[in-house]
Amino acid sequence: MTVPYKHEPFTNFTIEQEAAAFRQALAYVETQLGQVYPIIIGGKRIVTEEKVVSTNPANKQQEVGVVSKATKALADEAMEAALSAFETWKRVSPKARADVLLRAAAMLRRRKHEFSAWLVKEVGKPWKEADADTAEAIDFLEYYARQMISLAEGVPVLSRSGESNRFFYVPLGVGLIISPFNFPLAIMAGTTVAAIVTGNTVILRPSDRAPIVAAKFVELMEEAGLPQGVLNYLPGGEAEVGEYIVEHPQTRFISFTGSRAVGCRIYERAAIVQPGQKWLKRVIAEMGGKDAIIVDRDADLELAAQSIVASAFGFSGQKCSACSRAIVLEDVYDEVLSRVVELTKQLKVGNPQEQSTFMGPVIDQVSYDKIMSYIEIGKQEGKLMTGGEGDDTTGFFIQPTVFADVAPTARIMQEEIFGPVVAFTKVRTFDEALEVANNTDYGLTGAVISNNRAHLEKAREEFHVGNLYFNRGCTGAIVGYHPFGGFNMSGTDSKAGGPDYLLLHMQAKTVSEMF
Repeated sequence: MTVPYKHEPFTNFTIEQEAAAFRQALAYVETQLGQVYPIIIGGKRIVTEEKVVSTNPANKQQEVGVVSKATKALADEAMEAALSAFETWKRVSPKARADVLLRAAAMLRRRKHEFSAWLVKEVGKPWKEADADTAEAIDFLEYYARQMISLAEGVPVLSRSGESNRFFYVPLGVGLIISPFNFPLAIMAGTTVAAIVTGNTVILRPSDRAPIVAAKFVELMEEAGLPQGVLNYLPGGEAEVGEYIVEHPQTRFISFTGSRAVGCRIYERAAIVQPGQKWLKRVIAEMGGKDAIIVDRDADLELAAQSIVASAFGFSGQKCSACSRAIVLEDVYDEVLSRVVELTKQLKVGNPQEQSTFMGPVIDQVSYDKIMSYIEIGKQEGKLMTGGEGDDTTGFFIQPTVFADVAPTARIMQEEIFGPVVAFTKVRTFDEALEVANNTDYGLTGAVISNNRAHLEKAREEFHVGNLYFNRGCTGAIVGYHPFGGFNMSGTDSKAGGPDYLLLHMQAKTVSEMF
C-alpha cells in the first residue's frame, strides 16, 4: 500500500549539525565546479564544439559549469529518440512509472544539501531559499507519483444493463519542457516528471541561466532507473532551437514557465497546425505576475509589514509570485510603510554562501540592468524610501527597494520587474483596494491582511487571482496544499501541485462494451 503524500519539511539551520552539513555540501560542490556537461539524447552523451557557460551571479568570474549547445539537427535527433521511447514507455504501468519518481525522491532527499548547494552557486539562492527549492522538487516527485497511482484505473462512469463503460486516461506523446532559472530544480523537476509519470516522453530545455542544476537532475533520474530516451536533455542553443521544437509537427504539448512575452509567442506558434501534424498542441504556461498585498485598517500591522517584506524580497524578488505592489488603506498607510522601510533596512544583502544572508544577487547582467532601469523609472513615479542602489562589480547585487506614493497606473505598478522592488499606493476604501489590485494584465497571486471577515469574503469573490492568501504573504505555495497557477496574462492557470495537473498531460478515452 502506498504511503500518503506528506510535505517535505524545510531544514532547520539553527541546528548546528544541519548548518555544518550544509557547509560541507557547499565545500563539496566547490570541488565540482567548471565541469563540462553533455547533451543527453536517448542515453547518448554528445559534446558539441559550441558551449554555454554558467556563472555564479554572486561572483561572475566563477564558472559553475559548461554545457554543450543544442542545434536544430540535435533537436531532430532528440525528437526521434523521444518518439521511439514513447512507444515502450506509454505501455509501462502507471505504478512502475510512479516507482521511478518515488525512488528519485528518496535519492534526492539523501542528497538534499548537495542539490541546494548547487542552487546557491548557480542562481545565488541563500540557504533557506535553496533548501525550500529542493524540498519542493521532492514534493513534486512524491505528489505526482501518488497522483498517477490514483489515476491509473481512470474514473468510474455509469453503465447500463447489458453495457459496460470505462473512462480512463492515456498519454499524449512527446512534450517540450521549457523551465526557468528562478526555481531551477523545483519547477524544472515538477514540470518534467509530471509529463513523464503520465506516460509521455520529453525534451528538456532548461534556462541557459541554470543548466547545471538541470543536468544534475537528469543524472539523478537516470540513476533512479528511467529508461533511455524518456528524458532527453537539450540545453543551450538559440531561442530558434526551442521555437523549432515548438513548431515541430511531432511535438504534442509544450510545458513552459517564464516571461509573458515568450509564453505568448509559444502559444501563438503552437496554435499553427504544421504539415503532417494530426493534433492540436496543448500549451501549459505560467507567465508571471504583478502581485499585490492589500492591508486594511483592521489588519495586524506587524504581520502586514513582515508579509510584504518577505514576499517582496525573497530570492531578490525573482519570483512570479513576489509582492511588487502594496495597496494600503490611508488610515494605516504611514504606519505600515514606515515599518516596511525599517524591516527592509535590516535585511542583509550579500554572498548567498553565508548563512546570515537574506538576499543574494539577481541572476545576471541583463536582469541587473533591467531592474536598475525600473528603479530609475520608479524615482520619477514615486518617492524612494530605501534602496535604489546596485553594485555589479563582482556580482549582480541590488539593494531591496521601496517606493511610496505611487499611482496605480504607474509603470512600476503595472509592469513585471522581477527584482527586489515594491511600490506602495494609498487607497481610501477596501473596494478601491480591490479595484487597484485587479487593475493589471496579470492575475497570479495576491494576499489580504485583515481581521475584517466581510472584507475577506469580498476578496474571496472579487480578488481575481489564481492563488489568494489571507493573513500571510503571497509567496510560498506548497505542493498538494496550494495548487499553483494564475489567471489572465499569468498563464493557463494550470495549477501545478494540484489534483488536476497530471490530467493536462493525458487525454481521456471512453470504451463502451455491449454484452
